[in-house]
Amino acid sequence: MNFIEALIFFVILIGGNWLMVLWRKRKDDPDTFFFCCVWSFFCLFLYLGVIEYQTGSFFIIVPLIFLSFFLFSYFKDKRRLINGWLFNIFLLSFGGYLLFNLFQTQNILVGGLFAVIAVAFLLVSIFGIYALLIFLYWNAIVVMKKEAHSLANLLTLVAAIGLTLLLLFNWFVVETLPDWLAVLFAYLPFVGTYFFIVFYNFLTISFLYQFNHPRYNQDYIIVLGAGLINGERVSPLLAQRIDKAIDFYRLQIAAKGKAPKLLMSGGQGLDEKISEAAAMKNYAVSQGIPEDDILLETNSTTTFENMKFSKEIMDKLTPNGYKVIFSSNNYHIFRAGIYARMAALNADGIGAPTAFYYLPNAFLREYIAIIMMNKRRHLLVAGTIALLFLLLMILTLFVK
Repeated sequence: MNFIEALIFFVILIGGNWLMVLWRKRKDDPDTFFFCCVWSFFCLFLYLGVIEYQTGSFFIIVPLIFLSFFLFSYFKDKRRLINGWLFNIFLLSFGGYLLFNLFQTQNILVGGLFAVIAVAFLLVSIFGIYALLIFLYWNAIVVMKKEAHSLANLLTLVAAIGLTLLLLFNWFVVETLPDWLAVLFAYLPFVGTYFFIVFYNFLTISFLYQFNHPRYNQDYIIVLGAGLINGERVSPLLAQRIDKAIDFYRLQIAAKGKAPKLLMSGGQGLDEKISEAAAMKNYAVSQGIPEDDILLETNSTTTFENMKFSKEIMDKLTPNGYKVIFSSNNYHIFRAGIYARMAALNADGIGAPTAFYYLPNAFLREYIAIIMMNKRRHLLVAGTIALLFLLLMILTLFVK
């Protein structure tokens, strides 16, 4: 019976995903990954729920409660860092539930799913740090070949060198230190683990935020500015942001017959001949967008000011309320969403694709910016950990 149930589950799972793909192909937004994931999770929880019913237990309620907390928080406001923590707590509870279910039911499907998770975790535990080190050096080489040698583009190299020095220090130095000093230096990997967990949480919520599917009823699309080439032409990175907004603009016209205004947001830097907004308008017009559908915000110098000054324009033009989204590169939209909330602007982002080799540096920059936005909290945690290790060092030194 166990095998038959698993077979029925797979038939429903595969058949449902096939229908999902056919359904999405008929939509203006043909994205299938998100909807297939939703269907797959629904089928899995339904299958596990049936098993629980047969055994007379209801422990699946535990991960479902954590999932409910996450979904409530996420749909209330997608731009909150706590959403990442809630989702990861749900994943941990779900993993624990699978282990419990496996011991309770000896189910084939649950055993296979848990085995996949366990093997992946084992591989990461054994090779994770070394695989990460190799990847960081490889990415640094690729970036140096394709991008300018600025500090912002060398973050993966800096991270790789720092990780290498930490490993060498741990291998060759810590072992030779007296116990009390070794305890003190143990602070480094410990606090490093804390910041890695924070980074993992940031990646989680950044990934989840990519699944925004704003409705085709927008009044405005804010396009966030970036640096210009030769002070007057949009860069490829900035062109991607504009193209993403133009794609949504055209899809909304096709779906609803309503054209949103493209609000180009970006001031003029000291080394630029025209404002970023003006250069963005020139590019959009060259792509066939009517000038009447383009607005300019030319005073901002930061992402927060992009949101603040754009809101002032929209409030003046549409005082009775409006619907708005913003466009940027995929790695940037979560932090931009935080700035939108800080500016009291109810707007979520749509992300333009970015070259894979560029993403590690880009996400490291975003992570550092997020850390700086909450620096007091992280300094408090790091300081508390340092104090605990200092006390432990004193105990090791004086208590024999």
